[in-house]
Amino acid sequence: MRLYDEPEWVFPLEQMNVGDSFFIPTLKPSSMIYAIDAGAKRARVRVKAFQTMKDDCMGVRVWRIR
Repeated sequence: MRLYDEPEWVFPLEQMNVGDSFFIPTLKPSSMIYAIDAGAKRARVRVKAFQTMKDDCMGVRVWRIR
């Protein structure tokens, strides 16, 4: 599935330690969360991704949990 009107994101899942997080600004959080979950499954890591706001910008926060 391609997320139109958004850049191609590279998720740093393999380089993250447990407790690390990153924020992705997006207007399509449900599609982004799906892409993150799929990438985490391929990388064999566990993450928690949820929609949030940062500096008045909507996006997705991703935490490495295991």
